[in-house]
Amino acid sequence: MLDMEQKRKIFKALSNETRFMIFKNVFTGGYTCSLDNKKHGADVNPIATCVGTVAEHFNFSLPTISAHIKELKEAKIITVEKKGNKVYIEPNIETIREMAVCFQTLVTNFENHRELFFGDISGY
Repeated sequence: MLDMEQKRKIFKALSNETRFMIFKNVFTGGYTCSLDNKKHGADVNPIATCVGTVAEHFNFSLPTISAHIKELKEAKIITVEKKGNKVYIEPNIETIREMAVCFQTLVTNFENHRELFFGDISGY
C-alpha cells in the first residue's frame, strides 16, 4: 500500500510536463523501441520502451531525459531494466492500480457525502 510520502512523490514527479509526457507515452505505448542490430542474441523486451527512443521525442540531451526517468523511477511509477546496451522502461502497473484505487475512493466518498460539501442539492 502506498503511504502518503510515496503518493507525494508520484504527484511531484508527474507535475513536471516533460515527466508527465514521458510517463503518458510509455504507459500508452507512444514510443517504439528500435532493435539493436549490433548486439545479436541480447534479450529484447518487446513491450518496454528504450530510454534512447524517449530522448528522440524531446529537445533535451540524453542525460536530461535520464534525470527525468530517474525521478519517475524513484516515484515508483515506472520500472527500469538494462538489457544488453539498452535501458528499458515500462509503467509500474501495481503503483498505477493503487493510485487508481485512491482516486476511486475519493470519488465514491465525495458522491456518497456530497451533501456535506454542498448541502441539499436535490432541487437541481
